[in-house]
Amino acid sequence: MPAPLANIPGGQDTIVALATPPGRGAISVVRLSGRDALTIASRVVHPWPLETRRTTLCRITDAGKSRVIDQALVTVFVEPDSFTGENLVEISGHGGLYVPAAIMGALVSCGARSAEPGEFTRRAVLNGKFDIVQAEAIGDIVDARSEAMHRAAVGQLDGGLSRRIEKLRENLISVEALIAYVIDFPEEDDGPIDRESIAAEVEVLLISLDALLATVPVGEMIREGAVVVIAGEPNVGKSSLFNALLGQSRAIVTEIPGTTRDAIESFVETANWPLRLVDTAGLRETSDVVERIGIEVSERYLRWANVVLACGDSETSNAAAMKALEGRTTAPILRVRTKSDLGDPSSAESSGENISVSAETGAGLTELMTQIDRCLTSAVGAAVADMPVLTRSRHIHGIRQAHEEVAAFADAWKEGRLPAPVAAVHLRSAVTALESLIGAVSSEDVLDRVFSSFCVGK
Repeated sequence: MPAPLANIPGGQDTIVALATPPGRGAISVVRLSGRDALTIASRVVHPWPLETRRTTLCRITDAGKSRVIDQALVTVFVEPDSFTGENLVEISGHGGLYVPAAIMGALVSCGARSAEPGEFTRRAVLNGKFDIVQAEAIGDIVDARSEAMHRAAVGQLDGGLSRRIEKLRENLISVEALIAYVIDFPEEDDGPIDRESIAAEVEVLLISLDALLATVPVGEMIREGAVVVIAGEPNVGKSSLFNALLGQSRAIVTEIPGTTRDAIESFVETANWPLRLVDTAGLRETSDVVERIGIEVSERYLRWANVVLACGDSETSNAAAMKALEGRTTAPILRVRTKSDLGDPSSAESSGENISVSAETGAGLTELMTQIDRCLTSAVGAAVADMPVLTRSRHIHGIRQAHEEVAAFADAWKEGRLPAPVAAVHLRSAVTALESLIGAVSSEDVLDRVFSSFCVGK
């Protein structure tokens, strides 16, 4: 179990932090948490709120009450009914640089200390408000750049992944209990539980672990975004398409071939997936040193791509794009006919293998995004609403470790090549791997890694 706060250096301190971004803004929120939070706050908050969990308009003064810093809304939470499980005070005052800094300075002068990154959430975990997986979900919600990432994080915060891991842990412990019976009563003919029954239970566990590991490609795409590369010959409308899909001008567009000398990346979403949309240098043979470097960058993105858009403004340039991509990518390729507004009106409609689009009129752009969405879903599978998704490397490592240990036990048990007490060590290691994920067993270095990426005040 994680060490209680009393055993951690600084765990008994009352901490304070600005919970809103610093700088000019309408409001700022200063959070104060710890055993002495109410005493410290009462020295600068007047009048002191009489009711907990009810917002009160108060004056905020310096420690000596010699001057008023701000008028603010103050809310008091008494342990254990707070986010951190401790006494907690939130002061919602005016924004800017000076006011929140002055409020924090007054609280520090009365005995608080500045919080470390993620220290509020860390205390909530140590006080049993939620587990580490749920705490990580809070960080993911803050960092979410897409609806897909937000949706996965909310499900994790709700305990979906934690419940799945806890259920696997309970099932593993049940199998351990069966093995213990076999060990304790060797004189029985295989005991009341035969080897086949234990093997069947273990097989169910492996299937469940496999189901979680199968979500890794989906999770990686949700977290990092799918790389969608716009490729083709120079001057076929790649940058115009890039700008049109973004809805803003990011790439320089001219009639001069080779204008794009480097890959330009930006973020956009389909209905189901976040995309890292990449505009690349035109693929062609060139003696220009700078352009050649840009093409090499394009080739690297093509190797990383999840989907490639092979662009051309004619059948000839479309075919050239497809030929240029041979051997440069293993990703699915969508053929895109650009500048459809300049040709025959019928070319504005997608036909055959081509998706016809116009950056000028917007024709075909919605269909192109739909096709990208379908292509990605076909490649990695859909994100199922009720199925937890593994989005963090720590979770993936823990589940893989548990799977390896259970598989090792299954092989040893099936072949009978190890005594039951020795084979059972694999089950215990699998249980430990799962417990380390949810914090049933954890160490301070794990907590340090988890919360080091959190913002201060969270």
